[in-house]
Amino acid sequence: QSFKLLGFLDVKSVPCARESVLYGSLGSLVVGLGHFLATSRVRRSCDFAVGGFICTMLGYWFYCRYNLAQHRIQQRMLKEGMRNKILFEGSSLDPERKQTGNERSDS
Repeated sequence: QSFKLLGFLDVKSVPCARESVLYGSLGSLVVGLGHFLATSRVRRSCDFAVGGFICTMLGYWFYCRYNLAQHRIQQRMLKEGMRNKILFEGSSLDPERKQTGNERSDS
């Protein structure tokens, strides 16, 4: 089953959504409890807890999405490099192929 946060964010299928919500919850607990222990003001601590949830969730969301994008770029480069290696292996365009004296004089 899927769990939709706010009715539109499918936490199960969207990358980084689950971790962001979990870290946001932890951040809200830490910030709210810390503010309450420091000031003993319940309502203000709840406000800080909501702010801590939003900041922690968005911060981790952007961090995770940035790392995911980097990972996808690296995968794409690796895939293209492997395809080129297979395509050019053994041909005159292969950069790893050692050229002998006969091949240099022909080109």
